Amino acid sequence: MGHKGANQKPPQKRLFVALMGVTCLLVVGLIYLGWYIPTMGLANIHPDLPRVVGMVFAVLSGIAVLGTALLVLTTALGKDILGTKFMRGVVIKFLLPLIEQIGKLCGISKDTIRQSFVAMNNSLVISQRLKINADRILILLPHCLQLAECEIKVTGEIDKCLRCGRCDIMGLADLARKYNIDISVATGGTLARKVIIEKRPKLVLAVACERDLTSGIKDCYPLPVIGVLNDRPFGPCFNTRVDVDKIDAALRSVLA
Repeated sequence: MGHKGANQKPPQKRLFVALMGVTCLLVVGLIYLGWYIPTMGLANIHPDLPRVVGMVFAVLSGIAVLGTALLVLTTALGKDILGTKFMRGVVIKFLLPLIEQIGKLCGISKDTIRQSFVAMNNSLVISQRLKINADRILILLPHCLQLAECEIKVTGEIDKCLRCGRCDIMGLADLARKYNIDISVATGGTLARKVIIEKRPKLVLAVACERDLTSGIKDCYPLPVIGVLNDRPFGPCFNTRVDVDKIDAALRSVLA
């Protein structure tokens, strides 16, 4: 079988941005309904109360629209306009679950939305123009990147790799050595979290599938994570691949 990534288009953030706009409109609509429905009852309490409550809801709607506009501008311009770290938190904790539900109603698969979310997250992290020393960056890899038949298991110690070149571990190990960056291979989310706690990096560059990257980005917040999707020519969790050049480019964008 061929390398799935050879002709695969990179994930685009525009789907997530579009769904984010739809979510913003729905939130504004709900805010309006929250004001309109009880207006008559409020007027009976005090004639000015509907106007006061209306102003509060208008401010909330304005915040929703402004926040969405700032996110779109930040990703479009690639520049930290205002509080990118906080906006990443809003996207991760609040917008992503809503957008996944809206996507489900529209018949869009979770993995497609997650791909777009990872691209959006990467854009927000890079827009912060972070410059981090190599010794404070961690490359985190899934164990399925290693050839399943390989007798040398590199989990926990990638330098055990014999550099046979039959999987992408060799290229990644050489890349980590080139930049003198810590690299770890994890067998699951629990071990990945343990490694991050032990290493205490300032930035993580993670390779994984859509589900694991999304959950990893959520679990690590506010720690910045740049995610790179692996390719799965033989199915999930078995002899997966990754474009080493993508890892190299991502590293160069954040290295001090």
